[in-house]
Amino acid sequence: MEKKEYQVGDQVFVIYRNPHTANVANIKSAEIVQHPDNPNEQVLFLHNTLHVIEDDDAIFHSYEEAEQTYNAYFSGDHYEG
Repeated sequence: MEKKEYQVGDQVFVIYRNPHTANVANIKSAEIVQHPDNPNEQVLFLHNTLHVIEDDDAIFHSYEEAEQTYNAYFSGDHYEG
């Protein structure tokens, strides 16, 4: 996934995988916030928790963009035996 630029206060959309069930994912709204311990770093505020932004995170500026990627990766074809 390409590196994207974010600003503190940006609302973004994340494809969030269920940590307990690998083939379950949802699109969730999140916010870009200032890291509380590092003023030069931004983090993702999702589910009332701060997450360090990784290069391979599926973060999108619009719901539509997230939905297109979600449909491409999580259609039933990918999980059928």
